[in-house]
Amino acid sequence: MQRLGAGKLGTADVARRVRVSGWVHRVRDHGGVLFFDLRDRSGIVQVVVSPQDAAYATAQALHPEWVVEVCGTVSRRQSGAVNPKLSTGEIELTDATIEVLAEAEVPPLLPSAAEAPDEAVRLRYRVLDLRRQEMQQNLALRHRLLQVTRRYLDEADFYELETPMLTRSTPEGARDFLVPSRMQPGAFYALPQSPQLFKQLLMVAGFERYFQLVRCFRDEDLRADRQPEFTQIDIEMSFVEQEDVLALAEGLMQAIAAAAGWEVQLPLPRLTYAEAMLRFGSDKPDLRIPTEIHDLTPFAAAFSAQFLQDAVSRGGVLRGLRAPGAALLSRKQWDELGRQIERFGFKSVAYLTLAAGELKGSLARSLDSSRWPELQSAWGLEDGDAMLLLAGPEEAVSLALGQLRLILADQFGWRSGEHRLLWVTDFPLMEWSEEESRAVSRHHPFTHPNPQDLDRLESEPLAVRAQAYDLVLDGVEIAGGSIRIHERELQERVFRLLGLGAEEAQGKFGFLLDAFRFGAPPHGGVAFGFDRLCMLLAGASSIRDVIAFPKTAKGTDLLTGAPAEVSPAQLDELHLATRPAKQGT
Repeated sequence: MQRLGAGKLGTADVARRVRVSGWVHRVRDHGGVLFFDLRDRSGIVQVVVSPQDAAYATAQALHPEWVVEVCGTVSRRQSGAVNPKLSTGEIELTDATIEVLAEAEVPPLLPSAAEAPDEAVRLRYRVLDLRRQEMQQNLALRHRLLQVTRRYLDEADFYELETPMLTRSTPEGARDFLVPSRMQPGAFYALPQSPQLFKQLLMVAGFERYFQLVRCFRDEDLRADRQPEFTQIDIEMSFVEQEDVLALAEGLMQAIAAAAGWEVQLPLPRLTYAEAMLRFGSDKPDLRIPTEIHDLTPFAAAFSAQFLQDAVSRGGVLRGLRAPGAALLSRKQWDELGRQIERFGFKSVAYLTLAAGELKGSLARSLDSSRWPELQSAWGLEDGDAMLLLAGPEEAVSLALGQLRLILADQFGWRSGEHRLLWVTDFPLMEWSEEESRAVSRHHPFTHPNPQDLDRLESEPLAVRAQAYDLVLDGVEIAGGSIRIHERELQERVFRLLGLGAEEAQGKFGFLLDAFRFGAPPHGGVAFGFDRLCMLLAGASSIRDVIAFPKTAKGTDLLTGAPAEVSPAQLDELHLATRPAKQGT
């Protein structure tokens, strides 16, 4: 008798004798008749055992999470016992024989519980946590999206090629995970932060269209959508321009979304980096939030407030955010919003409110009343709304209002239910690092500058745009890429701007520069953060809910105890010694 999936049985199987194996999910005694739910990865089916059945004694001994095999007859449930919440809710197994394959101790985490326990418990007993229906569904979705990706790119004539996991450290981004070499004392490999250089070398080698579902590693602080090891859909193409890469990525995104039950309409909307910062105060705007930032600098003369006039006279801007329904906020709540943006250099939020036709707020007295009808029309302010206003340096104002936009969206439930995608393009090639007191790459040093800005590369490096692009879903960056530099001379110019002299550049990246000497095609690519994408499409709140064995926010594995100390003999083999951690670290 063939073993069938518990969740795949239905009314078409009525009167059929079947064999099902899995875990006991719940056990119920209804006046002597025993009911238990049998669970496998396909779902749940109910088994009914009556006192006169030969299996009754065995059924009486069952406990949750015991592993059993049941042979039974598929029967229709009585009309009053149908469970519409289950795919198998119209049938049950009767006249069953039961074989116990493995008993289980009382579990610290019950997969049948209505609510998930504390995350620390979930990660410590991850095997049990993975039995929960939510986790089974999330990882099944992950599997489907992986297969869709492979099929789509294979049909688009890509080769799936592997790149090394042990490579050299080129610290231009996050911290590397280092691996000591036993055979080369004092030398270290690095685990790849991405296959960036190797996929470019594959283009130089003539493979033209490459992809890889690749594990990457970054030793950086963690959060809900970040792990020290993660999976990328990594793609590179030769003889392409930016439009070719975006079209390919859009088609892949459409196929992936369809596998998750979401229809994506193409082409996707686009914003330049400058537009995104102006309208949303973020380079990854959440388009589900309907309100935008307005440039109110032309209206600055309508206000007499000295701080506002001083800010604009010093070259700053005045910008505002319309906040539907925020006229109801208390003074205490306005003060709390001010505290949320102190890190951007602001001590408070200036605001106007319109309630019952009356204009109030911290800037109400400073406004020339004759200008009010004009301003109300321009802002679209309606009764019950507020306008938040900040004046100061452009970048600080944009970032602060962008943060307030997200905070108020959470507070007032502004986000629509449907997913929203967009491209953000034309990022700055470089940005200033206060920590390092120098220009650093916005993305990575292999990104091609916009050809229209090449003549400003040395004179105004921070004004140069990059041929770089990010794909944003619901305010989260899920993919990023660029057209790459393929000319040795241009790559050396960029290295010099980043403070890398010829000798240092050759030492770190000589293999790439040397490859460019022998004819490199124009090329570009994109990489999807696969874990983040799965998280969003599964509706999960944490990236850890779509990864089988994740780390905690502190980078530890509660299941295995990693990272862990190793023996002195292992350290000796690697020519390493440890020292006590500094106090307070």
